[in-house]
Amino acid sequence: MESSQKAWELENAVKLVDPHRDALYGYDKDEQEAIASQRPWKNDPHYFKNVRISAVALLKMVMHARSGGSLEIMGLMQGKIAGDTFIVTDAFRLPVEGTETRVNASAEADEYVVQYLSACRENGRMENAVGWYHSHPGYGCWLSGIDVATQMLQQSHVDPFLAVVIDPDRTISAGKVEIGAFRTFPKDYKPAASGGSDDYQTIPLNKIEDFGAHASQYYSLEISHYKSSLDSYLLELLWNKYWVSTISQSPLFTNREYSSKQMLDLSQKIEKAQKAIEAHARGGPGLRAATKDSALDKIVRDSNKIAGEEMTGLLAGDVKAKLFNGVGAPSVQAHAPRLEQSQL
Repeated sequence: MESSQKAWELENAVKLVDPHRDALYGYDKDEQEAIASQRPWKNDPHYFKNVRISAVALLKMVMHARSGGSLEIMGLMQGKIAGDTFIVTDAFRLPVEGTETRVNASAEADEYVVQYLSACRENGRMENAVGWYHSHPGYGCWLSGIDVATQMLQQSHVDPFLAVVIDPDRTISAGKVEIGAFRTFPKDYKPAASGGSDDYQTIPLNKIEDFGAHASQYYSLEISHYKSSLDSYLLELLWNKYWVSTISQSPLFTNREYSSKQMLDLSQKIEKAQKAIEAHARGGPGLRAATKDSALDKIVRDSNKIAGEEMTGLLAGDVKAKLFNGVGAPSVQAHAPRLEQSQL
């Protein structure tokens, strides 16, 4: 049980805050008001560069995202600002209506936020809402056109504000939290051309157009995780409750619908690339050599990712079978008939 918890913390790089200070949980109202009045982020669209998320807040967001299944969910994050860093101390879910492609917040959700934050302050929790989170079940961590518009609206009214996206399906398959944190640029801002990033992620074919159309309107922040002494205690309680189901579950069965969708999407990408190559060979408007290599390279990456996740699931099942199959069964040697000396 303890080793499973340690593995989860190592996979997500959760670091312990000094128990003598638990400083990241300290909230100075005057300091936060001074930062808000200075608004240094207005002069630099890339001002915020980092996000630190508490382990309990991370776990709450992942569990919420997982509970939505194939439907998107939404919630808010509480915390504070420290220099160029968002510090997220807690998170809470919102009563919103979700679909497979978007979440629809209503007046009921706005009223709930006001009541929740008021109740927090009445109980000594003074942290403000510093961002919103939602899920992208199975299609990666990035901002869609609707997400970009939502984040721009939030930054124009309640800045500083952060957008976080979690993919619960890829989290189960990969064994670590698939998460991204983003800020949008001002409306008329033109970011410098990027030299490309090694952080490749698989985008389903039916989402590629939306992904590419808005990718230049926001940037990602570096995410790290931490835990306080209280977080350590809460995580221990959670693991005491859920460790049996964690060990007994297999990502291959839990996530089989997502795995099937991945295979279907990969076959569609291969078919599309094949048709484009054939059109080019006939002298039609097919893929240029560089574009063809790029498309095939992405297909190879996607197929390797799927194969790797399936192999990890199979190996995990094999290890569990060797460890636990036959536990509690009587030993063969213990019940073997003993031969008397005279029978030898």
